Amino acid sequence: MAPNREAVTNRRFGMAATYEGGDPAFLDRIVPAVDYLEITPDSIADIKEGRPRLKEAAVHELQTIGKETKVLVHGVGLSIGTASGWNETYLHLLDQLLPHVNLQWHSEHLGFTEVAGEHLGTMLALPRTHRMLDLVCKRVTQLQRLYDKPFLIENIVHMLPDAPADFTEAAFLNQITTRTGCQLILDVYNLECDAHNVAFDIVHFLQELDLRHVREIHLAGGVVHRGLQLDVHSRTVANSTLDLAKSVIALAPNLEAVTYELLPQSISVLGYETITAELARISNILEA
Repeated sequence: MAPNREAVTNRRFGMAATYEGGDPAFLDRIVPAVDYLEITPDSIADIKEGRPRLKEAAVHELQTIGKETKVLVHGVGLSIGTASGWNETYLHLLDQLLPHVNLQWHSEHLGFTEVAGEHLGTMLALPRTHRMLDLVCKRVTQLQRLYDKPFLIENIVHMLPDAPADFTEAAFLNQITTRTGCQLILDVYNLECDAHNVAFDIVHFLQELDLRHVREIHLAGGVVHRGLQLDVHSRTVANSTLDLAKSVIALAPNLEAVTYELLPQSISVLGYETITAELARISNILEA
């Protein structure tokens, strides 16, 4: 069980937004509104001569944002839970990116995207077994040795029913953080998706999770399609998501960043004005 906790008062976290490159006008608008930019290496890369390469224009954009805006790196392609081995291509991209950015920490999803060298086209949650715990902890430790920056792991949406488990969701995360010293991104919108889709008990999860390890919170707005709440970052953030985030913030003493996630395809739909206003709204509500 998580330790006894008291509410955190008079604390300040930084606002962050995701940026996937290729939109300098959008970058100009959001940089004054945030403390951090969260970058996904996979989204600012292409394949040249059979090898993954960061796009020069994207790297240049990051070099122009100034020292006031710090960079968070959030991967989607590592596939940390693939039994046969993670995706080395993602690590090559990370190696290319780190010399060019003022990196605070990097992170990945607690899931897998590949099986036997084949990409699944989505990300699936890991079986919470002792064997998988050992594998994930070994790989987290490898990442910490490879890169002299803090590493965070993020909870993901459950696309399929859970396999038989040795741990609850919170206990599995607690074991990883305790054994490796890594920290957490807590995606509260993902929790809401699971509550809607598979009757996940958010209250029990938060009571059990050791919130001292939460360094970053993710927020997003999605849609309900055919009865399923989808983890698509395409809308402003619902009040219920902000209420949930606020309850976590009150009990997370080491929180440093709250990130509004938005897919690039949604930027033109929402518009720059709406997005910058949304960043201000999130900050005002969560700091009240």
